[in-house]
Amino acid sequence: MPSVVIVLKGLVEFAGLLLLGQGLVFLMSFGRHESNPVYRVMRFLTSPVTRLVRRLAPAFVVDRHVPALAFILLFWIWVALTVAKLRLQMPAS
Repeated sequence: MPSVVIVLKGLVEFAGLLLLGQGLVFLMSFGRHESNPVYRVMRFLTSPVTRLVRRLAPAFVVDRHVPALAFILLFWIWVALTVAKLRLQMPAS
């Protein structure tokens, strides 16, 4: 069970870092992010996460806010997995 939590935590960290990198490339490209190949690769890799968040989010959430919402959701999933990992590693007393 601890190995499953560790693998899930690693995947969440990877997706979160990709979303963070995508946001940084968006900021540094000054409006030409769609023509940037690095941005397109990151968008492709994070598309499963953003699609899932788009399905889970209410309809009033604007599409351009979905990546930020996905990052926040991934952060809280990471916190929960970190707590689970720590609890699984603690010796039973």
